Parts: sequence; structure tokens; C-alpha cells
Amino acid sequence: MPAPGTKLRVPAPRRRLVARPRVLEGVRRDAPRLVLVSAPAGFGKTTVLAQWLASTPATRAAWLSLDPADDDPRRFLTQVVAALRTVAADVGATTLAQLDGDRLPPVETLVAPLVDDVDRLPGTTVLALDDYHVVDDPAVHACVSYLLDHLPAGVTLAVATRADPPLPLPRLRVRDELVELRAADLRFTPAEASEFLTGVMGLDLTDAHVAALGARTEGWAAGLQLAALTLRGQDDVEGFVADFTGSHRFVLDYLVEEVLRRRTAEVRDFLLATSVLGQLTGPLCDALTGRGDGAGMLATLERENVFVVPLDGRRTWYRYHHLFGEALRARLTAAAPERVATLHRAAARWYAGHGDLADAVGHAVTGADTAFAADLVELGLPGLRRRREDRTLRAWLRALPEDEVRGRALLAAAAAWTRLSVGDLDGVDTWLDAAEAAP
Repeated sequence: MPAPGTKLRVPAPRRRLVARPRVLEGVRRDAPRLVLVSAPAGFGKTTVLAQWLASTPATRAAWLSLDPADDDPRRFLTQVVAALRTVAADVGATTLAQLDGDRLPPVETLVAPLVDDVDRLPGTTVLALDDYHVVDDPAVHACVSYLLDHLPAGVTLAVATRADPPLPLPRLRVRDELVELRAADLRFTPAEASEFLTGVMGLDLTDAHVAALGARTEGWAAGLQLAALTLRGQDDVEGFVADFTGSHRFVLDYLVEEVLRRRTAEVRDFLLATSVLGQLTGPLCDALTGRGDGAGMLATLERENVFVVPLDGRRTWYRYHHLFGEALRARLTAAAPERVATLHRAAARWYAGHGDLADAVGHAVTGADTAFAADLVELGLPGLRRRREDRTLRAWLRALPEDEVRGRALLAAAAAWTRLSVGDLDGVDTWLDAAEAAP
């Protein structure tokens, strides 16, 4: 399974990035309380944050890449403490101890000790939360809001998100404690587009070609990269540039088709088969493709800039660019819908064999392998109860067919517990009856 450290490392940059001093200059001021990078997918939010942190080596960076499983106050704060401990090993002990109780203490009780801990850190520190748009729980937002309101001098919170979070942004603006980078700031200028297309991607384009592509993508980084991949080997560059029009969705569909068409059948099959995965590593890819070249294929795709993003410095774990992955999954579903479930089931068994129940359950449910998913939930019950991850337990049980839960005494009893935790006494009785009736 992915090492926990992959969520806690600043993403490794590509061999070469477009220098963007105009974007970074606005962030390089004396410790703003919040740096908010808010823009749609494909605008390079994560890359800009990583560039900013790399450009300020005197600043300690605690990085956390969020995923949907972190949308729970216990898990979120546990991950935040883990991120901060990459810069100071003794941070967060009091907060972690309070998370172990049966009832979650008030936000102030949980977060105030963490504020005190970071206040004792020397110099400047940045806590970076990437992909914050996956967070929806009001309790998590309350924790971050409290943290923002009480951050000591020398500590900055940086947030990358596709949508503005429900944080005290107006108050921070009035106090001049907020630095904002939005789509308009992140769009590539003509000079940056030229450097990317001709310098980074190595294309032989005229100034007119670069200007046309920059204008038609509106400086959208993902669009420029897709265009560059498609242009490689094009005989009619002029015609391609002239036809490169339309909405992002249709352009994306067209370019993915072009990118896939230029790959060998072996590479195309690898991309489609592994598109069901949120994270990629060689052995996991092999489990889905039935081949043994997963690690080498990922290294080749990265070397050829085919939308794989390294998640650790060792180049062991990757993910597809979100938009590219979405397009691949859509194509797989359209071309071979019967294969989708088979691939998810293979992923579920690989993750289960490597001890990652969360991903195993998710893939088993998506692959309609309900009996195996139920087995996994039963296996995970002791750990979920011990860690008080009631939200996760409720989500797993909701994902299973009700008949499957009713037919298993352990799961029906767990369902009764989840109803008790939210005060639904009628639901408790219903599920206890089901547990007694189960074989």
C-alpha cells in the first residue's frame, strides 16, 4: 500500500519547470497568515505551491496531500500532526491523545495545544494543505478556522483547492493577512507558454503557433500540455493549430484521443487498465494488467511527460493527472464497460493483500464484489472501533447492500452501533434485531 509518507512529501518537480517569478513574487512577503491557491483543475495549483516552497529554503514545509478519507476531524487532525512532525518530531502529542477518547472534545480543546506547539518552533513554518476541496465536514473546517485565527507569527497556512473553502477569508482580506492566487494569476502568459512549449516540451513552433495555442487554451496549463503531446510528430502543425478550438471538454476529449492514438497498443491498454486507480505503483499495475512491466512503464510515461505525477522522491508511487485520468476512465467505460468491474476487483484484492483495507473496500464496492467488500469491512471493524472512526464505518456500511449487512451478525451489530453514535435509538433496535436474526 502507499507509504503514509507519500501524503506528507512536497511533490517532486519534473526535471524542468517553467520559472514563474511573477506568480511567486506575490507570495514572498513576510509570513502571510493564509496563502490560498484557488482555481479549477489543471491550472497547476500544486506545482505553484511546490515551487514557492522550493524557492524559500529557509522555511520549514509541512505538507499534507488530502484525499476524501481525510474528511473526518479525527483523521484530518491525525494527518495534520503527522505532517507537522516532519519538521518537528514532538509536535501534537496532546492533540493526538485527545483524539483517542470516546467523544471528540471541542475544537478549541483539540487545536489550542497544537497552536502552542507550533508557536514554540523557531524561524518560519508553512503548513500546506493540498486538494482541500475534498473536505466537506464542518468540523474539519472549524478546526482549520480556529487554527487560522490563532496561528502564531512565523507560521503560514497554505491551501490549494478547486473551490473557495468556508474559512474566514473576508476577515483575513480586511486585515491584509491573505495572499490569493486564482486562475487569472495561474494562467500562462505568452512568454511562459513559449517557454513551456518550446523549452520544456522541445517543440519547434513559430511565435504565431505559440500565441495561437496560448490564446486558445487561455493559458490553461493542462490544455497546453495536452496540445504539446499531440503536436509531437504532427506533420501538419499549421492545420492542427488552426483547428485547435472549442470548449475545454471537447478539446480534452480530442487530444486524449490523439495522445492514445500515438501510443502503441500495449501502452494504450496499460493506460486504460490502470485508469481505475487513484495511485499507481508497479506491482499494483501488474496485478491489473497481468504483465510484469508496471514499474518500467510508469517510468517511461513520466519520462515522456504522459500525465503521470510522481508522489515520492523514489519514483515508486505515481498518479495520473486528474483530467487525463478522468478522460481515460470515460474511454474505458465506453469501450469495455464489462472490464471495469474486473479491474476494480483485481485492485481490491491487491490492496487487501497489502493491508490497505480502505482502498480495498472502495475498489470492491465499485467492482460490485459485495461479498468480498463485506468480508473486508468485518476484518476492519476492530481497528475502526479502536480508532473511533465512526464516520468511516458508517460510510462503508452505507456502501454495502442492506441485505448483505442484515445477513451478517457482525455487520448488523456494527450498524446498530453507528445508529447509537448519532442518537438514533429506533435504528439501534432495528439493527440489533437484524443481528440476532442473522445466521
